[in-house]
Amino acid sequence: MIKVGIPRALLYYQYYPMWKTFFEELGAEVVVSPLTTQAILSSGSSRVVADTCLPVKVFCGHVLALIGECDYIFIPAICSVKTKIYNCSKFLGLPDMTKAVIPESPPIFDIDIDINKGKRELYRAIYKLGRRFTWNPFKVRQAGIAAWQAHLKYRQLMSIHGLTPPQAIERISNKSEAKPEIPPSSPTQTQAAIAVVGHPYLLYDEHINHRLIHRLEKAHYKVLMPEMLTAEELKLATTRLVGRSYWTYEEEVVGAGGHYLESGVGGVIGIMAFGCGPDSLMMDMVHRRAARLRTTAFMSLTLEEHTAEAGVVTRLEAFLDMIQRRKRSQVEVCV
Repeated sequence: MIKVGIPRALLYYQYYPMWKTFFEELGAEVVVSPLTTQAILSSGSSRVVADTCLPVKVFCGHVLALIGECDYIFIPAICSVKTKIYNCSKFLGLPDMTKAVIPESPPIFDIDIDINKGKRELYRAIYKLGRRFTWNPFKVRQAGIAAWQAHLKYRQLMSIHGLTPPQAIERISNKSEAKPEIPPSSPTQTQAAIAVVGHPYLLYDEHINHRLIHRLEKAHYKVLMPEMLTAEELKLATTRLVGRSYWTYEEEVVGAGGHYLESGVGGVIGIMAFGCGPDSLMMDMVHRRAARLRTTAFMSLTLEEHTAEAGVVTRLEAFLDMIQRRKRSQVEVCV
């Protein structure tokens, strides 16, 4: 049986159930790299120039972690998933970059995804990938349909039941993702809701964000994530804030940020990667919206390879203290 490796980085949290279903329908075994560690980050950083963004460094480390564990590695080149909306350049050249910096990598299964070329080209790309496993076009088609249904189920699971991607993946696969235990909280202990917005590869990688979500939950805050919103809610919020999207996955930053700022949550935390141009532009739009509304506390955190845990904890504690002070002042005014 062919073993296909999938790095637990970049688009893993958005598309893993779909990719896993596609390859398993074609008779392959899917192998996922382990959770990010300092060793994985350091190994990935050693393969690229210093100016490379943190998510790509992490991705390279996960590719290295899969060497010897699989026969092939799946790395798609995703240019666009919506008409006239384009992706960051790091996604466009990811397969070629990986081949260049990790020559000892297993052979790479790559696929070009660009909706702007039309559905016919997309179907051809899917069939080209499927022919690596079978020459039967009907089997490839069935695998593609099953994969898309798995993706829709995954999205619905998160938006309807309020699950994060790791929780939804765990529920789908019935496997634990080794999440740290969180002390149970009673309703009287629960504080205001805090929304965390950003790309999944930053929000759910507990090593590079220093367990930010876990710290919020441990402090008995209800944590709201972009995936807990429907596609329609994200689209409407993006339209209200910027008119239309220009970047792929902009809605998970601008749309989610705009929606939660207007929904009356206790605070919004924006997570972005150092040196990422699209992230800086999108988070600035959310920041400006927060400044105009003046009703919801907002904080942005920039993560990079040398971000210290103490710095993240200090800023988080100060932010939560500010939310509590604002809450107390509002109560005093009402009294």
